[in-house]
Amino acid sequence: MLADGAVSCDGVPVTDAKAAVAEGQVYHLRLDPPVALETVAQEMPLSVVWEDGELIVIDKPAGLVVHPAPGSPDGTLVNALLAHCGDSLSGIGGARRPGIVHRIDKDTSGLLVVAKTDRAHQGLAAQFERHKVERHYLALCHGQPSAADPRLHGISGVEFEAGGILRVATQLARHKTDRQRQAVTSHGGRHAVTRVRVVEGFGTPPAAALIDCWLETGRTHQIRVHLAHLGHGLVGDPTYGGRRKLSAKAVGAAAAGAADAFPRQALHAATLGFVHPVTGQALSFESPVPEDMARLIGQLRDGAAKA
Repeated sequence: MLADGAVSCDGVPVTDAKAAVAEGQVYHLRLDPPVALETVAQEMPLSVVWEDGELIVIDKPAGLVVHPAPGSPDGTLVNALLAHCGDSLSGIGGARRPGIVHRIDKDTSGLLVVAKTDRAHQGLAAQFERHKVERHYLALCHGQPSAADPRLHGISGVEFEAGGILRVATQLARHKTDRQRQAVTSHGGRHAVTRVRVVEGFGTPPAAALIDCWLETGRTHQIRVHLAHLGHGLVGDPTYGGRRKLSAKAVGAAAAGAADAFPRQALHAATLGFVHPVTGQALSFESPVPEDMARLIGQLRDGAAKA
């Protein structure tokens, strides 16, 4: 509103967000007319993994927003689902989120399930709430988490379980100064638990690692925040990954450059398992690593072998 000139004080537009506010001043806000909430159907290609009369499982590409929101009014998965399913999506999510039981970030690829009926929506939501849904993500992180690293043992909420599995349990809340981010907090917030297993390390010492992450809870940006909390932020993550660069000495200049230039967080929802909320059938789906991540993994593997 400040940038649009919609805020004024004593008739003078206010554009500086850091301007001091004095007692007794009167500010006027010009509110634009409300925008209709109608979400239109848009024909877009969809990778459908499973579909019946109750639900649909989609393999979402990176770059696709799940539902309309400020900045993304259309061209979302919901717009595509309305075209694909017609008016058969569950109405529980409302006009903007019909059928949406859970989400994955715009630049995260992989599997998610959408409800086509209200009874399926309620049944799936109950499984998510009870942490009964199996969700595994493949990711590329900076460095390699290891039980042999004493630094990790000193981080709050971190412990190692049998088999070298790392468990992270913290509270997550909105960042104090950046409302678009989440942050680990010691007071308030929502409980979040992530487990991490190293699949493959790249370089000596490892400059990066392919990791398997699975969720006990499903909070916004949970894996990204927890890996940053560990000091092993995801490759390509513009929000939580920091400005770390991979060691060219460990993986070669070409692979290090490819990782530094990777245009999104290297995170893929690879496995999704749940009980069909109506039939009771146990369902499990897997999505192969997308081409961009597979190519980067290959470059890291080859570069590390030659370094």
